Amino acid sequence: MIVEFTQRKEHAVVLTYLLLLVIGLAAGISGSLVGLGGGFIVVPALAFLFPDMEPSHLAGTSMAMLLFNSISSTYVYAKQKRIDYQAALTFAAVSIPGSVIGALFTKQMGGRMFFVSFGIFLILVALLLLFKPNKPFHWPFKPTVKRSFSDNSGAHFEYAYHMPTGIIISFLVGFVASLFGIGGGSLMVPTMTLLLGFAPHIAVATSMLQIFLSAIVSTTTHAFLLNVEWFMVLALAPGAIIGGQIGARLAKRLPAKLLLKLLAVFLIIVSLRLMMK
Repeated sequence: MIVEFTQRKEHAVVLTYLLLLVIGLAAGISGSLVGLGGGFIVVPALAFLFPDMEPSHLAGTSMAMLLFNSISSTYVYAKQKRIDYQAALTFAAVSIPGSVIGALFTKQMGGRMFFVSFGIFLILVALLLLFKPNKPFHWPFKPTVKRSFSDNSGAHFEYAYHMPTGIIISFLVGFVASLFGIGGGSLMVPTMTLLLGFAPHIAVATSMLQIFLSAIVSTTTHAFLLNVEWFMVLALAPGAIIGGQIGARLAKRLPAKLLLKLLAVFLIIVSLRLMMK
């Protein structure tokens, strides 16, 4: 009887590990593919699989997974030479204080408030993906930075943007990303493409480096607050690393518009489910 119980327990642990591995893989692929980070998949998945898990632990565990995902994705994008390092470093430096405040604030959110807030946030992101304008907005402020460079395929990129706008939004992105454990690409990529004039591929690559840098501090803060479930991270991380490699390589080959619309529909379904939790 005891042996049978032990075997069942071992099987349950193995099954849980494999399930988390698949979740990490899905998060890594989709997150790096569109530059949103994989937290929008990991947080809902963990919430559904482990209903007793505290919101602060959901955010902290997801953020730790995102650290591994962003390392993997950033490595590929760096080899493709599609990262605007000047922008990524500047935006990350500003988002880091926001990420620390967000991690601290997560402890203050009750379960119901967390899931409703997260659900509303996902719906807003989904609507932005569905109804994203084809052309950037005519931002009223004059550009303060001009950039010009080529990637390793020979494609040339030229754009100019208003740095103060990026700085202000980066702080807010750091706060929201750490609060929900989602990474900041869901806000930063649209900001870069619509308001700052970045080419989509450059925005995605630059966003991943920014996520990596801010995730270091955010994960450290969540770990200090004991918000990270390390067993889950060890199961999620391998999938996230592999998925990050796959997603970054697929980004150049798959139809981005179709992927974004499918992702938006998925986010709306998940958000409604979370808000009814």
